[in-house]
Amino acid sequence: MSVEIRVPQLPESVSDATLVAWRKQPGQPVSRDENLADLETDKVVLEVPAPVSGVLRELKVPNGTSVKSGELLALIDEGATASATTASATSAPPPAGGPAAGNGTAAAPSASGAPTPPKAGAAPPRTGPAARRVIEENNLSPDSIAASGPGGRITKNDARLAAAAAPSPAVAAATLSAATMAVAAVPAAALARGSRTEQRVPMTRLRARIAERLIQAQSTQALLTTFNEVDLTAVQELRARYKDSFEKKHGVKLGFMSFFVKASIEALKRFPVVNASVDSSDIVYHEFFDIGVAVSTERGLMVPVLRDADAMSFADVESGIANFAARARTGSITIEDLTGGTFSITNGGIFGSLMSTPIVNAPQSAILGMHKIQPRPIAVDGQIVIRPMMYLAVTYDHRIIDGREAVQFLVTIKDCLEDPGRLLLGV
Repeated sequence: MSVEIRVPQLPESVSDATLVAWRKQPGQPVSRDENLADLETDKVVLEVPAPVSGVLRELKVPNGTSVKSGELLALIDEGATASATTASATSAPPPAGGPAAGNGTAAAPSASGAPTPPKAGAAPPRTGPAARRVIEENNLSPDSIAASGPGGRITKNDARLAAAAAPSPAVAAATLSAATMAVAAVPAAALARGSRTEQRVPMTRLRARIAERLIQAQSTQALLTTFNEVDLTAVQELRARYKDSFEKKHGVKLGFMSFFVKASIEALKRFPVVNASVDSSDIVYHEFFDIGVAVSTERGLMVPVLRDADAMSFADVESGIANFAARARTGSITIEDLTGGTFSITNGGIFGSLMSTPIVNAPQSAILGMHKIQPRPIAVDGQIVIRPMMYLAVTYDHRIIDGREAVQFLVTIKDCLEDPGRLLLGV
């Protein structure tokens, strides 16, 4: 019996998705709940699980197609074996990016021009959507790529290195005979000049959505940034004193981000307008604290949200951020994790940024930018001392947040970090 595979129900905020890659091809056996394809939305990559076990019979949609909820993707012969459906599978049209129609084979050519059959019984190497796109564009075999990612995962850079090392069709043909080598020979002058190449690739949906939101924020909000600096001596001493016992008790490392989240919440409580948003001609004051924490991934920047962060402990904050980061980088984060938020924090310091002006994550009205911790000389009680200093930046929507409120908001964060006891006492 044939079973239809359709696009899962997409969230209300997502109108369509792009079929990035099929994980199975016609004629291959599939198991119930096994991932058949990856669907990329504006925010996350969704998996399409197999509802039954059997053999994939036919693909209805090629790679790169935009699809909507409920659209037919493929057919599975429930309970069938691979040998029973091989004939029908080979007659099915290949997906986009495969061999041209009429070439008499359904196997995708490898870089050497020969088909690359999948290894029987072997699990496919773990790859992300970005890496899979490079693999497909260059007709590479995942089994031949050296993986450097965690758990044997092939990263986008691994795929690019493999593509650069793979011989081109001309070079492969040049090895066939001396006559062919003469035809394919490159003039010495051209070799001396070196190759000048460029590559044009379409934006991913996530990158296009990021670009759209950034432009929207700058065109609809009156953005202004104020700066300050903070002495992190007290925070560093506190971490050094309790980091071992903290990790032993809670199973997670004590980082800097939990201090900044807690300090931001204290400042938001004192200046509610920074936690507000603009809706038409109204100001919406949010009486809860959903803090977005920016996470960098291969696909781009994501901002998962810590819900009701004011009710979370330091350990809860650190665990939540670590969980979000791991899921964002493996592509398993959900749209619900990225939706909403009343205030965001981004840390460019992990990449070495000393100072920047972050852009507000609309419809929020403000964002805190953290930067590199750098030992600098400062004056303390009339003496020049070396302290671990960080520049802080708050970009805010000047339509509803005045400069006085923004500056005092940032000073409150500075005071809480330079004297962490304030976070416990609420002073």
